[in-house]
Order: sequence, then structure tokens, then C-alpha cells
Amino acid sequence: MDYIKGYKRDNGEYGIRNHLLVIPTVICANQVCNRISQMVPATVAIPHQHGCSQIGADKERTFATLAGTGKNPNVGAVIIVSLGCEVIDPYALADDIRVTGKPVEVIDIQEVGGSVKAITHGTELARKLRAELDQIPSEPIPASELRIGVKCGGSDATSGMASNPALGVASDVLIEQGGTVIISETTEIIGAEHVMAARCSTPEVAEQLYHFIERFEVEINRMGADMRGGNPSPGNIAGGLTTIEEKSLGCISKCGTSPLVGAFEYAEPIPGKGLYFMDSPGNDIECVSGMAASGVHLVCFTTGRGTPTGAAVVPVIKITGNRRMYEKMTDNMDVDVSDMLEGKIGVEGAGQDIWREIVEVANGKETKAEVLGHQEFSINRIGPTL
Repeated sequence: MDYIKGYKRDNGEYGIRNHLLVIPTVICANQVCNRISQMVPATVAIPHQHGCSQIGADKERTFATLAGTGKNPNVGAVIIVSLGCEVIDPYALADDIRVTGKPVEVIDIQEVGGSVKAITHGTELARKLRAELDQIPSEPIPASELRIGVKCGGSDATSGMASNPALGVASDVLIEQGGTVIISETTEIIGAEHVMAARCSTPEVAEQLYHFIERFEVEINRMGADMRGGNPSPGNIAGGLTTIEEKSLGCISKCGTSPLVGAFEYAEPIPGKGLYFMDSPGNDIECVSGMAASGVHLVCFTTGRGTPTGAAVVPVIKITGNRRMYEKMTDNMDVDVSDMLEGKIGVEGAGQDIWREIVEVANGKETKAEVLGHQEFSINRIGPTL
């Protein structure tokens, strides 16, 4: 059993980071949140475009994603900044996050008298909360507490041949130790959904997986669109991928060989341990943000074309099997498994290299995206804006 370092939360969970998070309930509060974060080091803001003119399931998704991000165990305390007239209720959001036992403060821009006063008040609160978080010690915990998301983006031919199957080995290592792996990207299992369904632990899980696929295809048809216009993407095609089925078969290899024990909606809390599927778009930032809101500690992200993006509250480990791209974008890539394609290392060895990187990052090593300050965040939406 491997061990990692974690920060214990009041609800018994452990985080591998100890973030102070500043959440805007609405786009109108973004700048205040950004300024508070800039004024206090080791503070993360998650600006977004939503929170107003939303109803029904779309409003509920925004609320769930913001609440889930605040509940993520990598977050130790939260400041919520509200304009004061949006559809997302800041006090309901605060109450939802407080069930974890972490401190949550709310600032209303209209109530305190404008942006400058809100920034001043928020900065004072942030300095106080940051000082308290800095007193929390880390402690050793078993790797069975770890929850990782597996994601691919900017895929090319090397993704399906090297980085994805190598990540699949690392996924199996974690699950064998009692941990949790989340795979998502509904759009990127189309054509291989029957392969995933055959791995489901029960007929009910397979039925839910097929439901996610059918729901997406119905929506695409309603729009009168052909998803092949965007998937495979122009970059995928230039990188040697020819069909969506080829891309999907490579995509699903990154979650290893363990049984799929459950499937859940975007940004919902992870139901338990083992391998799960989360419904999400293939869009990199929307997908990773949904994973973070569901409760993963970190994300392993394979890419053959190269992408610099990270995430707000979870470290993102970039993995590639494309040596040429690794050498060109070494300041963005964390793990290179291209030796697989040259016969210098097998899939098991490459997978163990990825697993060692996971353990090091869980123990505090910063990923390249963290070093560069990448804190991308985006909420997947469902309906039209009013």
C-alpha cells in the first residue's frame, strides 16, 4: 500500500492541497473575486459566466458545480462573493458547502456598498482564513483515500497507442489499492460504449451508461448538427486519428481494466470507491471542472497534440506519448511515455512511471500547470439564457 500526504477535513475527508477558494455566484462578481485572490497569496478564484438569467436544470447545474467545487477536499475554506440580485442564492450555496464543516464567508457587493468596499472586506477575510489554513498540518494517509479523474484532450495517434493505455495501468494500480478513478467525456466513448457496457458491474450501470449516450445523441439530432464536424477535431485528424470509433477506443483505455461500478451526472458527488463514469462533454475545461466538483483530488490528462490548461482546485498531470511534442512543450508536460513506441519500455513500466508521478503530486509536488498558474474553470450548461 502506498501512502500520500493529506489535510484532514472536519467531515473525515482528506485533501492533497489546502486551497482558500473565492467563489463568485454570478459573472458580475468575477472582478471582485479576482482582486481578492490577487491580494492574498495561495488563494484561488473561479470566475465564470453564469449565475444569472438561468432557470430549471441549468440553474441547478451551476449551483451544483459551484457547491461541489467548494466541497472538494482540496479546499480548506471558502469566501462566496455575491452581487446581491442574481438567481444563485449565496446563502443557500454557503449552507450547502458548510455541511463539510469548513469555514464559509459571504460578501454581498450591493450590501457592503460597491466593488472597492467588497474587495477590502474580502481581502481582510481572506487573510484571516489563509492564516488559519496555514496552521493545518498534513499527515500520511493510505492511497485508498485518493480519487483521480482520467481525461484526454488534444489526442493524436500516440494517445491510443501509448499514453492512454499506460494511464490505464496506473488506474488499475489505484483501484487495486482501494482508491477511486473517474472517467467521463460522454462524447468520446461513442462507438465504444458497448465495450464499456460489457465492463459494467450490473445491468443497471450499463443501462445508465447507454442513457447518457442516447440523451446526447437526441440533443445533437434536435440541433440538426453532425458531431463529426467537431469530433474528431481538426487537430485529432491532423494527428492521425481517422474516426470517432478509433478515438473512443483509445479514450476508454485510460481507465484500465477494472469493472465499472457506477455512472453519475455531471458534478454529482462520487458515490463510492472503484471505477465510475461521469456524464460530461469532451470540452477539456468543462469536463475537468465537473470532475473537481464531484470530488476528485487530481486529474491525469493525456495529450498528443499538447495543451497547457490546468484546473482551479485540483492538480492536473499532463502525460504524452508524443516525443516530438514533449520536446517542444516540455514546460507544459509532466510525464513522457514515448519510449513505449520505440520499444524501450512496456505498457506496465510506463504505467508505473505515471503512478509514481501521481504519488509525488499527491505528496505535494507541483505539476507544470500549477507552477505556471493555470487555474481554468468552466461550468457546463444545459439550457438557453433568458
